[in-house]
Amino acid sequence: MKQLRKKMIRLLLLLLLAGGCLSLGKMTVYAAQESTETVAAAQDGAVSGKALGAGIALGLAALGGTIGMGMAVAKSNESVARQPEELGNIRTLMMLGLVFIETVVIYALIVAILIIFVL
Repeated sequence: MKQLRKKMIRLLLLLLLAGGCLSLGKMTVYAAQESTETVAAAQDGAVSGKALGAGIALGLAALGGTIGMGMAVAKSNESVARQPEELGNIRTLMMLGLVFIETVVIYALIVAILIIFVL
């Protein structure tokens, strides 16, 4: 489990670094263009930056939600294996937890849509 966390953290840092390099490279190219084209290019860069930010935000939310749901289901299965007579209570609490986790992912989706279309 610790190795999986380390790999996910490394992947996240790599994605953030790649996104930062992409946006920095675009800014450099846009700054070198003529003044009339710079405004249009800056707007294109802003849109791609928004899309990149929204994609990273939604990806992280989905990743976190997936990990949380997997851990919740695994622990509930362990609990049922230990105490089969508590199946109904465990299932109810697990479903309630899964609903809360999914709500956070849906909020992240809404925020990502707002980032793209409103900001």
